Amino acid sequence: MSENPKINENSKQEQLEQFRVDDTNKILTTNQGLKVSEDELSLTAGKRGPTLMEDFHFREKMTHFDHERIPERVVHARGTAAHGVFELYESMKPYTKAKFLQDPKVKTPVFVRFSTVVGFRGSADTVRDVRGFATKFYTEEGNYDLVANNMPVFFIQDGIKFPDIVHAIKPEPHNEIPQASAAHDTFWDFVANNQESAHQVMWLMSDRAIPRSFRMMQGFGIHAFRFVNEQGKSHFVKFHWVPKLGVHSLVWDEAQKIAGKNPDFNRQDLFDAIEMGNFPEYELGVQIIEEKDEFAFDFDILDSTKLWPEEDVPLKIIGKLTLNRNVDNFFAETEQVAFHPGHVVPGIDFTNDPLLQGRLFSYTDTQLIRLGGPNFHEIPINKPVCPFHNNQRDGYHRQTINKGRVAYHNNSMAANTPAPATEEEGGFVHYQEKVEGSIIRTRSESFNDHFSQPKLFWNSMSPIEKQHIINAFSFEVGSVKDKSVQQQVVDMFGNVDLAMATEVANNIGVTPPTAEESSVTKASPALSQENTIKTQVGRKIAVILHNGFQDTEVKEILQGLNIAGVAYEIISDKQGFVSGKNNVDLQVVHTFTTTHPVLYDAVYIVGGSNVDDAFYKNASDFVKEAHKHYKAIGATADGIEWLESNNIIGDPGVIEGSGKQFLETFLEAIAAHRHWDRKVI
Repeated sequence: MSENPKINENSKQEQLEQFRVDDTNKILTTNQGLKVSEDELSLTAGKRGPTLMEDFHFREKMTHFDHERIPERVVHARGTAAHGVFELYESMKPYTKAKFLQDPKVKTPVFVRFSTVVGFRGSADTVRDVRGFATKFYTEEGNYDLVANNMPVFFIQDGIKFPDIVHAIKPEPHNEIPQASAAHDTFWDFVANNQESAHQVMWLMSDRAIPRSFRMMQGFGIHAFRFVNEQGKSHFVKFHWVPKLGVHSLVWDEAQKIAGKNPDFNRQDLFDAIEMGNFPEYELGVQIIEEKDEFAFDFDILDSTKLWPEEDVPLKIIGKLTLNRNVDNFFAETEQVAFHPGHVVPGIDFTNDPLLQGRLFSYTDTQLIRLGGPNFHEIPINKPVCPFHNNQRDGYHRQTINKGRVAYHNNSMAANTPAPATEEEGGFVHYQEKVEGSIIRTRSESFNDHFSQPKLFWNSMSPIEKQHIINAFSFEVGSVKDKSVQQQVVDMFGNVDLAMATEVANNIGVTPPTAEESSVTKASPALSQENTIKTQVGRKIAVILHNGFQDTEVKEILQGLNIAGVAYEIISDKQGFVSGKNNVDLQVVHTFTTTHPVLYDAVYIVGGSNVDDAFYKNASDFVKEAHKHYKAIGATADGIEWLESNNIIGDPGVIEGSGKQFLETFLEAIAAHRHWDRKVI
């Protein structure tokens, strides 16, 4: 291990620097370095003759263009990513020997990719879907990949069924419709006939499926892994990412409109926040179970359709992730990054979770076809910071130039090097778990309970969250054309909650279920987003101004918003500048035609003097749309009259007034995220 470089938060950035090229003010050349004299015209036989085969520049340019697109990921195709750093709060040495979890002084460089699961690369960000949250730690012992989702459970219990769930939820094969949506027959037919999916579907129908932002989204490692310490003692562990801005979501109507107004909404939100220096932060939490307690719960801890309730297994916060740099090139980094739950370091090991076991094969296999062969680890974004040496050779896109004749083990010509490392030298040694049994295709009976935890999830929801779940079921299952499938679904979810399933049945026109619902009465408050962190930091608001506005007060309020960590954009009827009563000019970012209220967390309306009918109507429509989505609305000066004329003054989260008191109250309303007690028509 002595050859390993000192790893710090800049190590990966420094390594990538050699691959970055700026073509500005450079001479045009071929990929072989030959200077090109003409790039507009092909080589032809005469002015009007055919293009010649010998035009090597045309062939190189066109061949590269033809091959610019690699196959998109089968799942998680649409994503965005950023670089960052991980800092440990306290040493985890009692539990694991993983070096990056030993010393709080060490900062580990990371690369994080967020994604939707179902949609193609060209789909929208705000569809109802599971989200990926994959983190690559560039450690001195090699790359460690924590491949997580924003939901702690999965649809299936065994990896062999992964192709089935993906085939079912993807667009139907006869017409490739619908895109990025579960609202179709094959998905719900799968659900009804594979009832282990019940828990994941409850999460999918909840607000968790339409996050406000990647900055406000949790991540879960899903599987039970192992921590192994220097003494060889093992603990079961689950990983959580907890956003410091809290966990917040869109409302469904808003999400659908955003998909049309700005399909890159979540991508742009993350990119803009980092560019402005508002670096997203997430704390790493772990749930730890001693081996002796493996069977101490009323669920199987290795079942990926089950979570470990935090009331039973407390969450221990151990570190912080900060995303502080956007990518330089989307394709080279975000598109080519390759994650794999099998990329581990000493001190982190696997369990017998059958879904995890399947993923350990699948991830390598899919990278081989996506990235052109076995050397995807040499692509800059995937390359470890620490050195790597082995007897692997050749293959597509090999970059390493291996010297010497020996490429096998054992050998004498190279003194039997590269040589394996002992465990004391940092060599990875699998945890020695005793395993015995017949060779058989079966599933443990401890995996058979499919409805207790969905009921736990339902019990944990607030009334408004429950109503959103009912609305989501009604929309999704209501989009199914096969009445038999609809009936099967409501019958199935009657096992979770009869009242919920009955309301859905009535909404979609099928027979209410008569199933015996789960008797679970336990709830887990940690599962409700109503109990999350609530802060105004990181929010974005629309400020509606017209010429003649009260500029002294507005400047003070905008300054206060900025100090409080709130971003804002000024909206008026024309781009350029809008002038206040004291000739203070503020730049207009958008007009009513270039933006929309669904793209903001709140609205601050001021207005101005001599407002015409068109401006008044546009501003009123803007405010009404925000009001309909339960967002905070603030008004000062002329804006107060607009609230009165639109009959929304005095509603929860609608703040009017002036000065410091207005600002403080408005910030509290923004931090609340939504005002569900508001009556919306």
